[in-house]
Amino acid sequence: MSDLPERPTIPADEFPERWHMVQSLLVEHELDLLVAYADDRATFGAAHARWLADFPVHFEPCCVLVLREGDPLMLVGPESDEYARLRGRIADVRVLRELSHPDEDYPHSVIESLAQVLADLGIGAAEVRRAGLAGGGLIGAQLMRALESALPAAEWVDVENAAAGLRARKSEAEMAVVREAYRIADAGIEAAVEAIRPNVTERSVAAAIEAAMRDAGAEGTGIDTIVASGPNTRPILARSTFRQIGANDTVLLTVAPRYEGYHGAIGRLVTVGDPPAEIRQALDVAIEAQAAAASALRPGVEGRKAEAIGRGIVEKAGLGEAFLYSGLHSVGVIEFEPPIFGPSSPAELAEDMVISIDIPMFNTAWGGLRVEDGFLVTSDAPERLSTAPSRIAV
Repeated sequence: MSDLPERPTIPADEFPERWHMVQSLLVEHELDLLVAYADDRATFGAAHARWLADFPVHFEPCCVLVLREGDPLMLVGPESDEYARLRGRIADVRVLRELSHPDEDYPHSVIESLAQVLADLGIGAAEVRRAGLAGGGLIGAQLMRALESALPAAEWVDVENAAAGLRARKSEAEMAVVREAYRIADAGIEAAVEAIRPNVTERSVAAAIEAAMRDAGAEGTGIDTIVASGPNTRPILARSTFRQIGANDTVLLTVAPRYEGYHGAIGRLVTVGDPPAEIRQALDVAIEAQAAAASALRPGVEGRKAEAIGRGIVEKAGLGEAFLYSGLHSVGVIEFEPPIFGPSSPAELAEDMVISIDIPMFNTAWGGLRVEDGFLVTSDAPERLSTAPSRIAV
């Protein structure tokens, strides 16, 4: 008997419910079928394959084909064939010519074109008049041309936003998985605190974070772990370097572990020794702004109103020019998942959404910072999903 603790997962019977949701979307948009594209790009790529099939796409891209009736099909490249059958939740797996490299030889694979797959299902390619496409922003031009050629009479309709919207509210199983992702993120922050010391490199701290998150159960990360120190904290994005942390430095952390396809995301500024007072004051403002924005997370409220509350506090403190992006967004099978609640978005919050509140300050004379945590929207007060302290000094 295994001594390993039982971990939350998405049960098999939840996936047919998702397929039915997508089929309702097909009816609503008058679509004959939907092709949902996925690849292994960490930030955005895997979403549709993971949500529809629990398939952690790797190396080769894939597509989920959803028809108005019946179970969906998983369309993969030849190297993903057995992997998809073993790992995914969709029983009918086809190796698609359009997803196969033209110069590679797979003599033992049964490779079909999309037109052949549809014919096997009793659908003539010329009969498809409206085809939905999700993940179209990621799909390559060559593959898109191949799909258009396979369905010559079809009008391709972009339904990415509608498809992504189906993921906004989390089921009980999803909430359990997301909580586990945030527990793992907390472990990463804890490991960083143990590792951050003067003369230690950013990459050494990043290695400690990622080892701790893997050990805690992470399957990977939704974005690369960010450990940036001193002047490297200034830009919004960073990659860890061999820079050594100074005696009175600051260290920007962003961790986003992926667990069972779902993410937790935490951002912190760690102070080392005695950094300048203006940095500590800016951190106090960011923490206050996040708490105020979180207090506005209620079902039926436009998310941009919560975002405006946090932004307003930063602006009142004279730091508005450092608030470089809207940091209020959903979290799920993508770390930065729609809906994004920027000033121009009318999207409303709903119960069972998981919302990340990220208060950014960047491109300042003293560097930059981020305070980010996830919150579950409930009928009452929002539930903070991370336990890492907002102020961390070493």
